[in-house]
Amino acid sequence: MGWIDITQPLNQHIATWAGDTSFRYETVATKAQTGSVNVGMLQMSLHSGTHMDAPFHFNSDGKTFEQLDFTRCIGKAVVVECLNDDLIEVSHIQGRLAGANAVLFKTKTVANPHIFPAEVPTLTIETVHYLREHGINLIGVDVPSVDKVQSKSLPIHHALEENDIYIVENLLLEHVQEGRYDMIIMPLLIEGADGSPVRAVIKEEE
Repeated sequence: MGWIDITQPLNQHIATWAGDTSFRYETVATKAQTGSVNVGMLQMSLHSGTHMDAPFHFNSDGKTFEQLDFTRCIGKAVVVECLNDDLIEVSHIQGRLAGANAVLFKTKTVANPHIFPAEVPTLTIETVHYLREHGINLIGVDVPSVDKVQSKSLPIHHALEENDIYIVENLLLEHVQEGRYDMIIMPLLIEGADGSPVRAVIKEEE
C-alpha cells in the first residue's frame, strides 16, 4: 500500500473556531488578465483544517515555528482507536509504543470537517506523562483541540509543551485502521507563527 493522505481538504466549507478567520481562496489575477499566469490569494486562520500548534499559540513565551525541530515530523507513528471515549487514557496506548515517535488518536469513524464539534475527547495528564516516558514527541488528533472546546486554561496543551510533545489537530483518520505507519506531517516554515497548516501522510510500516 502506498501513502495515505490524512489531511482535511481546505475549502470554503471547512469548520473554524467561533470568531476565527474563515477560509477563503480567490484567483485574484487570471492568465487572461496577466497574459502569462493565474495568481491566487489565500486568507485563513492558521488553525483551520489539519494543522500544527506551536507552543506560542497558548504560551506567550513559547516557541514559534522557526524554533521547532521539523525532523520529528518525519518518523514512525502508531494509529490508536479511542472510539466513543470521553478520555484518552494510558490503557489505550499501554504496551503499544515501542519504536514509534508519534501517536495519532482516532476518536471517530465518520469525519465531518464542515461541522465544528460541541465537545471533543481529551487526553489525561497521566497519558501525557506516559507518552513522554515512552519516547513520544508528537501526537495527532482527529478533532480541533486536545483540550475541551470551552477550556480557557488549556491544561493538556500546556502539559504536552512541558513534556516537549508537538501537537497536530484535525487529522482525517476515518479511512485509516489501527496499526504502525511511516509518517510525514510537515508544517510550513512561518517565522513567528503560532500555528501552521500541514500536509499529513502515512504509509503502512513494512
